[in-house]
Formats: sequence, C-alpha cells, structure tokens
Amino acid sequence: MKTEYYKNLSSLNIIKSKTLNKKIGLANFKWIVKNTPFKYFNQKLKLKNKIEITELNELRKEMTISEISHLIGFGFVAIFALAKFINVNYLFGFIIMIMNTLMNLYPSLLQQANKRRIDKLIHIVANKTHA
Repeated sequence: MKTEYYKNLSSLNIIKSKTLNKKIGLANFKWIVKNTPFKYFNQKLKLKNKIEITELNELRKEMTISEISHLIGFGFVAIFALAKFINVNYLFGFIIMIMNTLMNLYPSLLQQANKRRIDKLIHIVANKTHA
C-alpha cells in the first residue's frame, strides 16, 4: 500500500463514462448489492448520517482497498480461465470468466464509480469547512 504502484492503482478509472456504466448494467449490479445479502459483505463501506471529511477519506481508503483486491482477484482468476481455454476446455473457461466478471470485475467497477461520488462529496465538504 505504500508503493508508487498502489498510489497509481488508487486513482485508476477503467470506465469513466456514466453512460457506459449504465449500458453494461452497473446500476442493476448496484441495486443487487444494496438489496440482497451481498450488502453484508463489507460493512466498512457505509456512511453515517453526519458526514465528516475524515470519515469520507477513510471510506475512500476502504473502497480503494476493496477495489484493488477485486482487481487482483479478477487477474488471477482470468489467468486460470485462460489456461482452461488454452487446454480446449472452452465451456469451463467461459463459465469461470462470467463468474469472475460478476464477482470481481463488476464490484471493482462499482467501487470506482462510488469513489468518484465520494471524491465529489469530499470536495463539497472541504469547501464548506473552508468557507
């Protein structure tokens, strides 16, 4: 986490477009995460009613950790799926990649979208405290 590589990853934005996020179904994925038992997986990623800048920064840090963890998981599983594909086990490799996308790539993309929202909120709160 203290490396330059981590700092570069913490500001990574794979998909910057809200329109593209909508087209790939990220809003539907967000609804699923918020309204199913998946909401209990990472309890650190919640905001309280009263927002302070230190809490927002901590939340962003936790989101970054979660995002990078999912990206690393996606990479490792993608290598395994590619190996299955090379070994002519196409169906197994394809199913693994579908599950990998749903369980690792989409959560990472959702964290990136949420981090952009948090960054805007941090900017608003910081301006209110300086005004």
